[in-house]
Amino acid sequence: MAFEKLSDSIHELNSNVQNYMQSNSDYYKLKAFKSGMKGVTSLVRFLILISLVSVAGVLISFALAILISEATGIPSLGYFIVGAFYLVAAIVLFTAGKKPIEKFLLKKFSAIVFEDNEKE
Repeated sequence: MAFEKLSDSIHELNSNVQNYMQSNSDYYKLKAFKSGMKGVTSLVRFLILISLVSVAGVLISFALAILISEATGIPSLGYFIVGAFYLVAAIVLFTAGKKPIEKFLLKKFSAIVFEDNEKE
């Protein structure tokens, strides 16, 4: 009788441990999915914002180039000036901007993904 009771207790313990492991596994899968989806939605939102700002930048650049061309009287000079500005900006960004941009993006996305840890 005692052996059967012990056997049942061990079987129940084994079943409870398996249920606990399954629940724990499901919880961490769900948590990883939630964090991943927050990161993905933030990335998509960021990419949409960047595309809209880029289109606006292109249109403003054309308008500025036309304005400079009309002011100088040389039709292509405005485009060369605006193009040179973007070339200089790209060179500065390429040489000095890697670390600050990396740092900014890492801070932004890690704050978005890991903000739930502070709430729990």
